[in-house]
Amino acid sequence: MGSSSSSYAPKSIYLDVDGKVQKVVFSRHCSPCDIKELLCSSSNLPRNTAIMMVDPEGALVSIDPTMPTNSPNSLYKVIPLSTGQLGEKEDMFQNVLSQVAEQFSRAFRINELKTEVTNRLAMLEKRVELEGLKVVEIEKCKNDLKKLRDEMTSRGAGRVNCPCKYNFSDDGKKLTPRRDVPSYPKYTLSQETIEALKKPTFDVWHWEHNEMLSCLEYMYHDLGLVKEFNMNSITLKRWLLAIQENYRGNPFHNFRHCFCVSQMMYGMIHLCDLQEKLTLTDMGILMTAAVCHDLDHPGYNNTYQINARTELAVRYNDISPLENHHCAVAFQIFSLPECNIFANVDPEAFKQIRQAIITLILATDMARHGEILDSFKQKVDNFEFANEEHVTCLKMVLIKCCDISNEVRPTEVAEPWVDCLLEEYFMQSDREKSEGLPVAPFMDRDKVTKPTAQIGFIKFVLIPMFETVMKLFPQIEEIMVQPLRDSRDHYEELKQIDDAMTEEAQKKKTENMSLGGKKK
Repeated sequence: MGSSSSSYAPKSIYLDVDGKVQKVVFSRHCSPCDIKELLCSSSNLPRNTAIMMVDPEGALVSIDPTMPTNSPNSLYKVIPLSTGQLGEKEDMFQNVLSQVAEQFSRAFRINELKTEVTNRLAMLEKRVELEGLKVVEIEKCKNDLKKLRDEMTSRGAGRVNCPCKYNFSDDGKKLTPRRDVPSYPKYTLSQETIEALKKPTFDVWHWEHNEMLSCLEYMYHDLGLVKEFNMNSITLKRWLLAIQENYRGNPFHNFRHCFCVSQMMYGMIHLCDLQEKLTLTDMGILMTAAVCHDLDHPGYNNTYQINARTELAVRYNDISPLENHHCAVAFQIFSLPECNIFANVDPEAFKQIRQAIITLILATDMARHGEILDSFKQKVDNFEFANEEHVTCLKMVLIKCCDISNEVRPTEVAEPWVDCLLEEYFMQSDREKSEGLPVAPFMDRDKVTKPTAQIGFIKFVLIPMFETVMKLFPQIEEIMVQPLRDSRDHYEELKQIDDAMTEEAQKKKTENMSLGGKKK
């Protein structure tokens, strides 16, 4: 679960029930009706009894979640209201209601409106009936088309039925959220959570999907993006739901990874004080690219896509097939009016935002790592925030940092991600072996260990990149770069232990073989 906010802690009050102390515990999110029923049950009264509650001095206590707590030394008492009291109140209430109803009827011609609404409903029912018949016909056509596609696919060659790749016939299948808004609860984030969200130490494992959605929603509001792009709040919720539903349940490349990268981007924006240096449009591009950067990832990397000649590789001519696909799915979602958070942006401005988001998502292809980092190194010593080319290069490096930033986090948060990544790698290498495709040594379960997987990556990819960014933002050294150095040292120690154990096992094996030879 997520927030440890005190707003989720239950509340307790103490009652005097027939001279005995009765403790009553309820959630702060209970309705007054629920609390009244609970008080009735605790006081041995029928559930629907009209009651009032008084303190030891006889003062009335409001029955709702905000009521003041008491102690066993200062007991509240629940008193049922008499029928006479209720009758008088009901009569008064009925009189007031009758007068209000009469005045409304005169003012708004209720009866005429009723007739008009009834007639319109009848017309709508007829239209719905006709539209229903059309929907049935459309569904029938869709089913016929699906059968035809399945038949064509089954006649295709070789790896067309490989379940890991995106199928042309799947286009748009999951793009619209299956749940309508509001379908995930609006969590009130505690101040502690709000502050933690801005830091790389944030523990992403303690949060459920609905809570992660609420955190992402908060980030867009907090950075001023909702106001800047005039986003509809319900559209933002729908878009986030569609995003979540278009991440697959892979061991690593899943919605939690999307949240992880987005939270790190939000953290770097605050840590590097980017709100003072970049525009709000740049903030929106950075956050949205982070959210969308791995949409519909199949769990098998570009090397597999190209070697297996999957539909994605064919569609994108072996050029960053996955990253191109992530972009395509992202903008298919934006093409749905109910999910387009940029609907109120000027078309020309949207065209530039779209191009910038595509540029950033394509930059996450690790095959381009050297090229992008070299370009940034050439600019960093004389960096100018007024230079558009410099800023674009910085944004590319920032999304790359966030995408592979797990080792920046505390060990207990980072290490489970290594297990997830290795599990995904092993799934791919097993498949490559079964299909007779080349297998990368760092993905082979028979050759790789956790330390060997991490040491080279941290030493030669992560540290050089973050140290280059540190030249522009020295404040990241303690919070981001030092943890990487510590992580490198941690895995090097683990490797030394593994090597010693392997050497010891080999020594024993040799001794056993030697003893066996002497016995013969």
